[in-house]
Amino acid sequence: MFRLLSFFYPSLLWHVPVKDKILYLTFDDGPIPEVTPWVLEELKKRNIKATFFCIGDNVRKHPAIFQSIREQGHVAGNHIYHHLNGWNTADKKYSEDIELAHKLISSRLFRPPYGKIRISQISALKKKYRIVMWDVLSKDYDTKLNGEQCYQRVIKSAQPGSVIVFHDSLKAEERIRFALPKVMDHFFKMGYTFAALPEN
Repeated sequence: MFRLLSFFYPSLLWHVPVKDKILYLTFDDGPIPEVTPWVLEELKKRNIKATFFCIGDNVRKHPAIFQSIREQGHVAGNHIYHHLNGWNTADKKYSEDIELAHKLISSRLFRPPYGKIRISQISALKKKYRIVMWDVLSKDYDTKLNGEQCYQRVIKSAQPGSVIVFHDSLKAEERIRFALPKVMDHFFKMGYTFAALPEN
């Protein structure tokens, strides 16, 4: 599916072209105290750098956790201020909400919530932002799945250059706590390394 979408939306980043066995872990919807510090600790244990697409309102509520993301060498991206669905939001309001988040996050990377963004919004945003999508979705937010299923989704789909999505959110907590460590350890054994997305 991502190959078809990336064909129609080539200006969006779906997958990083690499020659080596590198994967890009990304985390959406934080920072929150219940999950994000745990994610940071798991990454630190393995000396992994990742990318956190932060909701502006969560950054406002939890500035110390956001600061920890930056201080530990991870990349922060913009995930809008109020987690708006681009398909259901007027372009002007959508852009204003992104800029509100930008004041707190100050990143050139942007990921649309739900992956839902209109062509007109892409056209307006790509002058200032690198719009980041993904090619591997853990679906850790899906309460119909368990952690093992999320883990299997990732290890079966990821390949060199994959952009993998997890969520440091309450909804995903049970599944990410199970799947994330197993994913990292599995790919280390396979000879992979992990990196944060380039900001430029």
